[in-house]
Amino acid sequence: MSPFIGEFFGTALLILLGGGVVANVVLNKTKGQSSGWIVITFGWAMAVFLGVYASTNLGGSGHLNPAVTIALATFGDFDRSLLLPYIGAQFAGAFAGAVLVWITYKQHFDATEDGGLQLAVFSTAPAIRNPVYNLATEIIGTFVLLFGALTISKPGATLGALDALPVALLVLGIGLSLGGPTGYAINPARDLGPRIAHFVLPMPNKSSSDWSYAWVPVVGPIIGGLLAAWLFFSVTPF
Repeated sequence: MSPFIGEFFGTALLILLGGGVVANVVLNKTKGQSSGWIVITFGWAMAVFLGVYASTNLGGSGHLNPAVTIALATFGDFDRSLLLPYIGAQFAGAFAGAVLVWITYKQHFDATEDGGLQLAVFSTAPAIRNPVYNLATEIIGTFVLLFGALTISKPGATLGALDALPVALLVLGIGLSLGGPTGYAINPARDLGPRIAHFVLPMPNKSSSDWSYAWVPVVGPIIGGLLAAWLFFSVTPF
């Protein structure tokens, strides 16, 4: 159970801090209201740092991301028998983390009349809605995430051997440089798990969970992760 526990708690912490920083910035009457994109990107970077660190120390591999797990199971040496348990743990952890964000900011959800801002705490949405370009953005962002993570890992090591700080800095760079068009989901569990939480949790003025867009931050990261792993393991000698 330790790999499941590691991925569950790592992903839950990722979403608790990542969704938490978004809530702090966009919801009404918080201490950090309207503090901006830079705060959000730094908050998500710190969320990744803690999530990866916790996961690897609790027996997981620090994936926290089904796109990473699928890519490494397909082209790397990740044990495919662990594929479904890892993905299940990641989605469950993401849902649990989103519920904790809702509990933490419950009064501020109640004080926020804009249902779109409430949804933004849980899931991503495009700045300009165009499925083709939105999908391409998520593919590119996730490609950079996994290819970058693999290139900064030690030869012969899996993603779980990475130090957490370089991965956090990589996610910070992706958010600052590539996050504008879609909000850089780059992780199916990060988007779909909290989106489901948004759907089931009670909130005044709640909007639709935007299911028509929900496939983009799932399919795009999986494609981007597969491309990154294929290229990396094709061109590297180890």
